[in-house]
Amino acid sequence: MSVWPAWEVQEQEGATSWFYARLAFDDGAQVDLLVVVSEAGVSIEDVRAQPPLSLDDLAVLADWIEEPLFGACGEPTAPSCEPEEGPGRRARPPWPRGVEGRWLVAEEYRAAQEGGVDPVRAVMYATGHSRRQSLRLIAGARDAGFLAPRHARR
Repeated sequence: MSVWPAWEVQEQEGATSWFYARLAFDDGAQVDLLVVVSEAGVSIEDVRAQPPLSLDDLAVLADWIEEPLFGACGEPTAPSCEPEEGPGRRARPPWPRGVEGRWLVAEEYRAAQEGGVDPVRAVMYATGHSRRQSLRLIAGARDAGFLAPRHARR
């Protein structure tokens, strides 16, 4: 994880500092953050991730950034605050590529249709990809014959 200062505001009670942070994962995923550190505590002001983070990933995000962020601030961390998962592991495993990935996309799509849920959103959630990328994966599953054609041609 890379952390670098963005800016700092000196106030009578103390200082409030903003930091940019970047998490880079082994599977090519990346998370960029704008973090605020003040006397009141630490808060995340902005998160941008590619592919989008799942709810499980968001739940452990604070653990991933805590130690490197406090190190950049010059503050020691408590031993009990050690993260359970490091940036090398993601809460959601990487999505398989090729035929297996297209088959799994088709399974997610059909299960969502049968359950009365938006199938594109179901694929987005399962893969962790954006809407555009999920639509490409769905098109690939159609092209491979795992899903029916989208429109009947006349």
